[in-house]
Amino acid sequence: MSVASPQKETTVSQSPSRTRFSPRVEALLAQMTLEEKQSQLVGFWVDQGDEVVAPMSGEKQTSTRYDQASAHGIGHLTRVYGTRPVDPVERARWLWAEQARLQRETRLGIPAIVHEECLTGLAAWQAATFPTPLAWGASFDPELVHEMGVAIGSSMRALGIHQGLAPVLDVIRDPRWGRVDECIAEDPLVVGTLGTAYVRGMQSQGVHATLKHFVGYSASRAGRNHAPVHAGRREIEDILLPPFEMAVREGGARSVMNSYTDIDGVPVGADPHYLDEVLRQRWGFDGVVVSDYFAVDFLRTMHRVAADSAQAATLAISAGIDVELPSPDAYTTLAGLVRDGVVSADILDRAVGRVLTEKDDLGLLDADFSSPPESIDLDPDGHRAIARRLAEESIVLLSNDGGVLPLDPAGAQRIAVIGPNAHSSEALMGCYSFVNHVLAHHPEVPAAIELPTVLDGLRRELPAATFTHSVGCDAEGDDRHGFPAAVADAAAADLAIVVVGDRAGLFGRGTVGEGNDVDTLDLPGVQRELVEAVIATGTPVVLVAITGRPYALDWALPERATPGGATAGIGSVNSPAAVSVPRPAERSLPAAVLQSFFPGEEGGPAIAAVLTGLAAPSGRLPVSLPRSAGAQPYSYLHPILGGRTDVTSVDPTPVRPFGFGLGYTSFAHADLEADPSVEAGATFRVSVVVRNTGAREGTDVVQLYANDEVASVARPVAQLIGFRRVALAPGAEQRVEFDIPSDCLAFTGIDGVRRVEPGRIRLWVGEACDHEETVTTIEIVPSV
Repeated sequence: MSVASPQKETTVSQSPSRTRFSPRVEALLAQMTLEEKQSQLVGFWVDQGDEVVAPMSGEKQTSTRYDQASAHGIGHLTRVYGTRPVDPVERARWLWAEQARLQRETRLGIPAIVHEECLTGLAAWQAATFPTPLAWGASFDPELVHEMGVAIGSSMRALGIHQGLAPVLDVIRDPRWGRVDECIAEDPLVVGTLGTAYVRGMQSQGVHATLKHFVGYSASRAGRNHAPVHAGRREIEDILLPPFEMAVREGGARSVMNSYTDIDGVPVGADPHYLDEVLRQRWGFDGVVVSDYFAVDFLRTMHRVAADSAQAATLAISAGIDVELPSPDAYTTLAGLVRDGVVSADILDRAVGRVLTEKDDLGLLDADFSSPPESIDLDPDGHRAIARRLAEESIVLLSNDGGVLPLDPAGAQRIAVIGPNAHSSEALMGCYSFVNHVLAHHPEVPAAIELPTVLDGLRRELPAATFTHSVGCDAEGDDRHGFPAAVADAAAADLAIVVVGDRAGLFGRGTVGEGNDVDTLDLPGVQRELVEAVIATGTPVVLVAITGRPYALDWALPERATPGGATAGIGSVNSPAAVSVPRPAERSLPAAVLQSFFPGEEGGPAIAAVLTGLAAPSGRLPVSLPRSAGAQPYSYLHPILGGRTDVTSVDPTPVRPFGFGLGYTSFAHADLEADPSVEAGATFRVSVVVRNTGAREGTDVVQLYANDEVASVARPVAQLIGFRRVALAPGAEQRVEFDIPSDCLAFTGIDGVRRVEPGRIRLWVGEACDHEETVTTIEIVPSV
């Protein structure tokens, strides 16, 4: 029996109800030609040339010249400062002149929005580079992230930049994914809270933040970039969407960028369910949706849901993508599509009206471009101070069994500093830092900002020590020629500090970053062999991992003893309270292990400060430290059967859990109290006493977890519902209070509706997600 092939149909957009804008915007819309409207919906990469600094940018050169594209005006100017190393003052003069030309020489005189990358600070030459978002998550400090957002926004505004392409609100689902270093955490509350703080900080300076990548990008199959997503409704609604909702509703984010991926076969860039029904109708977002770079054309070339550029443009603008970035491609067909009746005039006006509203909100419609800045410092002391504090707060002490830390600043030790990341400034920064993203293509150009390494920091903090330095091996590759020198240095030293990890880059350049996905979570190259060779000398070793993803470090860490009274591996089926992993008795371990997630321009001194005790370690793992790649994807937000059980031989239990981190002192948590009951949808009060039980001052991250004991669908065995950084002197204690909205316990029920379900909730506080140190319960009752 033969089956007829379906005929290719022309997509005809449906006209929405006419959106009304301000009188000023309506007046502009009324006098604009179709070509003038079309021009407002595209960007132009005026400075791209032959630079390859974004996915597909090397093969996706637009054939349209800038003078042609801007003849009727232009929506965006793409990465004016962030494409190549340009002097910011000279570039500002060009930009001011170009904006004045648009005002003078186009019929309506509308300037362009200028957008830049700003994930770890403004991605421009001479600008400060802050820690990567995964380090923000490790800090658990939204107030400091807000300060950073203010600092970044102030630099951008001074340079005439109006929109930043950050923050990334993708919840980590698989550490094999190369873009993990751009993400904040595997927990949606942490992602949403810190991401919203960043948005508020940046937008307080008159620069619009752009939430990305909406939605599902991080849930791709096997952690592969751009791979399909097959996430269920509850994973999307209860894990992936909440950070975006928080940043829209509470943070007032003014721009959103679509995800490249498809969800169950439907590309997000062509899906009105997410871009309109969820984002605008449900959440009330009234800002602008911009495409991720080339995402509209990807509907044709990658997803193949469009036969040509015109159909791709029709799908994208009808779904809700207002602006095509980075340069004109598919949206150059819009004027003709409207004339032909394929795209309705109302859909075109809807997008143009949103762009004009944004320009009006930014002050562009009345801007004066007669006086560009004459000088500017993009890396002032205040920015460096924020970068230093955030780097220090983000460093996680994973073990200190040898008691070797903190180091004595006055000690006259012989210290061997070894490893590919020990004396490398590039190793301190993520893939979207200007150094690794752009200057990697310009090795002859200096960074133009101070970038002290870990070795530099140690020399400064340990003036009485004698240092030797050897690389040992590169971050990737199998060259072991440096092993003998490293081993000799270690054998002759009193202490060896071995600094290993990642080198961030893009699309095969580096070990982590966009397009650098992996199928193993072992340290790249032969770095583990280097560490083990140094340990074999018998010299005490401090291992420092500077990475963009969590690696399987079980070989370097002691078994984690079950904390007193804890239930490690909470919710497991027929499993012991503690996870016991056999270890060969003859294997030696580092005396201490530190984890740092790309700590930025002040990362070297920050790591040295933590090693010497000048700064007390207070970071906590924002993502589980995996046991193996074979256990992925894994999240601490798993139901009972997602953990260790006796019905499978695979143990997914992480080596160190979400929320774990040691310090140079100890903390105890007791007397957890909560309201006995709360109406669904209302807020309840929880409090706990935290006490510094050690001999040193320190900062605890108090973590409040919950478990819905019996629910209509399988729920996580642990869910973070509150956290707070608390600094205490030795012996001091403080009662910490939380006001928790019961909405944070909402989930999508069997009927597909997200609600707070009545029932008993178990609450606890402990050193990590699996540690029930002090426990209570609360009853959620139906709302009256």
